[in-house]
Amino acid sequence: MKNFKDILRLAESYADFTAENLGKMVQIKSLSCGEKDVVLEIKKQMIEAGFDEVKIDGLGNVIGRIGSGDTILAIDGHVDTVDTGNLDNWEFDPFSGEVKDGYVLGRGTVDQEGGVASFITAGRIIKELALCNDLTIYFVGSVMEEDSDGLCWKYIIEEEGIKPDFVISTEPTNLGIYRGQRGRMEMEVFFRGVSSHGSAPERGKNAIYMASKACLEIEKLNENLKHDDFLGKGSITVSEIVSGSPSLCAVADYAKIHIDRRLTWGETKASAVAEIENIIDGVDARVEVSQYMETAWTGLTYGMEKYYPTWKVSEEHLVVKTGEEAFEKVFGKKPIVDKWTFSTNGVTINGMYGIPMIGFGPGNEVLAHAPNEKVPVSDLVAASAFYAAFAEVLGNK
Repeated sequence: MKNFKDILRLAESYADFTAENLGKMVQIKSLSCGEKDVVLEIKKQMIEAGFDEVKIDGLGNVIGRIGSGDTILAIDGHVDTVDTGNLDNWEFDPFSGEVKDGYVLGRGTVDQEGGVASFITAGRIIKELALCNDLTIYFVGSVMEEDSDGLCWKYIIEEEGIKPDFVISTEPTNLGIYRGQRGRMEMEVFFRGVSSHGSAPERGKNAIYMASKACLEIEKLNENLKHDDFLGKGSITVSEIVSGSPSLCAVADYAKIHIDRRLTWGETKASAVAEIENIIDGVDARVEVSQYMETAWTGLTYGMEKYYPTWKVSEEHLVVKTGEEAFEKVFGKKPIVDKWTFSTNGVTINGMYGIPMIGFGPGNEVLAHAPNEKVPVSDLVAASAFYAAFAEVLGNK
């Protein structure tokens, strides 16, 4: 095996390279379905780092490759970000990409272009130290994750035919190794009432009242959902309610609620739908799992059901043990092994397709989607070293 001190030394020597690359990404606004310019910037950076091949697929994901071995490792980071929200809450320009006081500042630094900048540097290190023993490594800058997590990998696996043996997600983990997350799904419940004049509501059937009663039962349901020792408890909340009537002087004959459901281990789409069907039993209402269908920046329209399965990988799995070994060899200490609170592309990578996966990324997830988002340059350095070290350890298994 190579000297892991050389990996860390190179990662540290390329700190400015990594931070400046990230700054260039941050300066490009890249909301879901509008990632074209940042994808082109990342493609340019991959080429400059010496990747063997760089391409953009039909959905708009940018995919760099190093090596051509039998074992396939993918390192994934989504390149779309959420919007800035109220600019008054920011202490600096969210699109500055400035490096200041040991941080790179701006929207996307943590969630999660910092991971992308780090894996580009890792690719440079892998090439320079010739670490790619019997591996094919795909470095994936994925799109549309913020709109529909996992959709990008559904496309990569089903349409591009790339199915890795192992995956690292570069979502923020505060430099811990993460091995799972709760799943999630979105549901809508439609209520059908009967309108009448507002002066005589007893003649009608108020859909808002029907929906309100269901909402109160859903609130109770949240307290009684399953619990997993590792992933925690499932949750459910009503995130929107809308209604309709012939006029504001009439009983509402229509209402719809939108449900955000977080699924712990053992909870499934079928069990979650059944819980709602039980609540609306005897009511003129129906529940549907929501659908996502949008047009990517390439012009391709693509979608999926908004059910994103729960996943977790055993502590004893090779992918976790490889991550632990790589971490210890580079940093000389044991890593923290934990889970994400939020959802990631792992819902399809592992949740749907069963591909062994861990997460390791720069930055603290509490800054994801928050104002004043920033990532330590030291985290970028550590992540770059870890990805290269993981490839070296895996390639010698």
